[in-house]
Amino acid sequence: MREEALNVQAVRQPPLIEQRERLAVSRSALVIVDLQNDFCATGGYIHQLGKDVAAYRSLIEPVERVLQVARTASVPVIWLRASYENESITPGMLAKKQLMGVQAECCVPGTWGYEYFGPAPVEGESVFDKHTYSGFSNASFDVFLQVRNVETLVFCGVQTNVCVESTLRDAHSRSYYVALVRDGVASHTKALHDATLANVGFLFGDVLAADELAALWEVKREI
Repeated sequence: MREEALNVQAVRQPPLIEQRERLAVSRSALVIVDLQNDFCATGGYIHQLGKDVAAYRSLIEPVERVLQVARTASVPVIWLRASYENESITPGMLAKKQLMGVQAECCVPGTWGYEYFGPAPVEGESVFDKHTYSGFSNASFDVFLQVRNVETLVFCGVQTNVCVESTLRDAHSRSYYVALVRDGVASHTKALHDATLANVGFLFGDVLAADELAALWEVKREI
């Protein structure tokens, strides 16, 4: 076992210290998380729970900006999509709903709430459904990344402090570099949104604006 561990360490590459190296076009993929009506739109699941969904409108323009640049630069664009019907979610999620007295289902396939809010995938972009907060709960997501030798995941979407953060933390634990587009993520609870941005910038990865990311990808710096 010790010999095996030493062999793994021997083939490890040195860490990428410079942001421009970590976010190089050739290493990166853009991950759009749960940009769906039930989370973001007036009349959707979150709005019906009494939460303010105004913050979600402001992220559409930055997300579209990042999408445009990613597609032009041939950065893989990956969509994570919630599918939270009661029979599919985890026991812990279902227990929380019942404790809160919530009867409605969220992002049920075939409903308006499941559909995309704002931008949507184009031909050739991959979509991975998930039944809990982290995109890595769908094993095909990680396989997709590994086959394409993706090293860095750049996140946009919602909720900053729930599905975005859960997927980002799992990515970090799986040795991916991670980054958040600060104006391309949102939550109905600003304090928790801000806490995630601060914690990611402190410990997990990069936090940068859509225009900063676009400037890196538009010049197609290859390291």
